[in-house]
Amino acid sequence: MLTIKPRAEDVEGQPILRPLPSARCRSVGPFVFFDHMLETQYPAGSGMDVGQHPHIGLSTLTYLFEGHIQHKDSLGSDQHVRPGEVSWMTAGRAIAHVERTPDTLLHSGSRLHGLQVWLASPRAHEQGDGHYSHYPADELPVSDNMGIRIRIIAGNGFCLSSPVPVLSPTLYAEVTMQNATTLLIPNEYQERALYVIEGQMMLNGVPVEPRTLVVFTPGDEPTLCAESDSHAVLIGGAALDGPRRMNWNFVASDQRLIDQARARWAAGDWPTVAGEVERIALPAGPKPKPQPL
Repeated sequence: MLTIKPRAEDVEGQPILRPLPSARCRSVGPFVFFDHMLETQYPAGSGMDVGQHPHIGLSTLTYLFEGHIQHKDSLGSDQHVRPGEVSWMTAGRAIAHVERTPDTLLHSGSRLHGLQVWLASPRAHEQGDGHYSHYPADELPVSDNMGIRIRIIAGNGFCLSSPVPVLSPTLYAEVTMQNATTLLIPNEYQERALYVIEGQMMLNGVPVEPRTLVVFTPGDEPTLCAESDSHAVLIGGAALDGPRRMNWNFVASDQRLIDQARARWAAGDWPTVAGEVERIALPAGPKPKPQPL
């Protein structure tokens, strides 16, 4: 097993922890990007505001534990996302979107805590049409037995299947465990990892530090034990169908697709979000940092 400590970043004032991608692990199944949006109290008059920006070759999935985000995109979607719901956007060849704290909460102040991940699209879907869908919390399947609650956010696992339209075999599960409970993690996928959000957990008898990502050895069926009330997520799936390149908000199997996307965004040749005027400028340099959300 490989343990990855995330690096701390700041996105438009929102503190995050980012274990993927890292120099030691570029992807886990289709997951090429993992941001933990840390618990943040926004005072009245402020909030998260990630302006209009582009994507290609990936799907974004936003999942909140606390707070409220408004998603708007160039397909015409305008969706409010609350805790336990899934906001799923597939970029295809070109999409733009914004995510921000709704105006109604700017006046009162608000809290935000959640996750956003990027899943690389299979090569056959990289240049397809964009898509957006939203799933209320009660549409996600849940198993709740003997002090262990598992919710399948996307994909399949633990004999449950999410309605989120993933493009390749995927596991994305939220796991909450009461103190002194034990969970065997089955070998359902080639690549898997555990991210502990809070609590004291042991994996095969070894303590797992909260807010670290543990990548499993292929074929293992580790035993997860909670030594306090704990909260974690499992991610994984089939290995990518070849390496991926990532540059700013673009993911692709071919560098030429990224070069074309950068040129198009810089030239203003891109779908736009209705009602949005400002755009996040293309960062200079060959290897700008990825911009989440």
